[in-house]
Amino acid sequence: MSLAEQVKQAGVVGAGGGGFPAHVKLEAKADTVIANGAECEPLLHKDAVVLERSAAQVVAGLRLAMTAVGAKTGVVGIKAKKKAAIAAIQAACQGTPVRVELLGDYYPAGDEYDLVYTVTGRLIPPGGIPLQVGVVVSNVETLVNIAAAAQNQPVTRKTLTLAGAVKHPVTLTVPIGTTFREAIQASGGFATGDPVLCLGGLMMGEATDDLDTPITKTTTGVVVLPRDHPVIQRKLKPASAQARIGKSACDQCRYCTEYCPRFLLGYAVEPHQVMRSLAFTASGAEHWNPWAALCCACGLCTLFACPESLFPKEACDAAKIEMRKANVKWTGSMSIKPHALREGRRVPSLLLRRRLQIEDYDVAAPWEAITLEPRRLVLPLKQGAGAANAPLVRVGDRVAAGQPLGQVPEKALGAILHAPCAATVAEVTPTCVILTRTA
Repeated sequence: MSLAEQVKQAGVVGAGGGGFPAHVKLEAKADTVIANGAECEPLLHKDAVVLERSAAQVVAGLRLAMTAVGAKTGVVGIKAKKKAAIAAIQAACQGTPVRVELLGDYYPAGDEYDLVYTVTGRLIPPGGIPLQVGVVVSNVETLVNIAAAAQNQPVTRKTLTLAGAVKHPVTLTVPIGTTFREAIQASGGFATGDPVLCLGGLMMGEATDDLDTPITKTTTGVVVLPRDHPVIQRKLKPASAQARIGKSACDQCRYCTEYCPRFLLGYAVEPHQVMRSLAFTASGAEHWNPWAALCCACGLCTLFACPESLFPKEACDAAKIEMRKANVKWTGSMSIKPHALREGRRVPSLLLRRRLQIEDYDVAAPWEAITLEPRRLVLPLKQGAGAANAPLVRVGDRVAAGQPLGQVPEKALGAILHAPCAATVAEVTPTCVILTRTA
């Protein structure tokens, strides 16, 4: 069985948040494989912990991926400030064709367009993917899971950081399907009486007050903040209000564009022009704007650049949704030339934390071996890009740890879901399988 098939059967997806099925990348050809350990979301430390604790597995997975795609070069990208992780990964790289690339402490260092350019000097075509310039990019935890898949071990657990307004910030590993409420309570509990979760981080994550949201294969961490925190207040504002405020208040200052990392890399992303399109909604129809097409949704424009606290990132998100509905593809310029002031306009992580007003939460969240065995596990049938699983189990079935719970339709993109433990199927819904752990 090929590595790609083993990875497919193990249900490996991008563990950095994207969730793209990993086996698809392993079926391609490339000359370089990059392990993305940049981890630029404020307060999250999952990737650094993975590198510290599982450096050998990261390198093993990276080398397996290199062999699968025919790559001669392997690179681990990590911020230079992560001293312990660097020491571990450099030791693991000794005697291998893998090297370490030290990155600056700026946001968003983990954007794959930025990372590929930093490591290789190559610019991905507008709207394209790293494979078009001969590169495969995978999160460091994804590579650990690839190494495990080669030993026929499916993905059933997830490493994540619990940060922000929690009594004990920590990074831990839990069974997939554990709720955030259970994970946080097991590690010490909430430090606020009215918590809101930022799933995946403050910049690119989604805010929810549903504490029983389950942890999935793509979860990188959660930042908990009080409901009255300025970031939460902004994230919970309805989309209609965001657009109405932008329509009335945007003065076209261009700060959102001038700080945009994709614009500075040379791509045709201009959020201020997308904001301009908010004025053309008198008909009640939704409008799209091509200047949003290449946006990476990093959130800098909304949460850092705009002096009026408007929502250009969300305007870009809305435009991209309308473009997808209309099947509109990028048809603009394919010419790319990095901005002369790109290096000088990078946003330091420290400055970003100050702007977000989260300095009081900027503390270590080290690894701890907290044993967590929830009685009930909620497993969404779709935990990544592509199609959802079609359930293979029925209510009352007893399943073994690692047993497939579903299957992806033939020829469809997706990833198989597995049982994290021996359990009984308590419920099967159109969106999830709920297990009750077997004592």
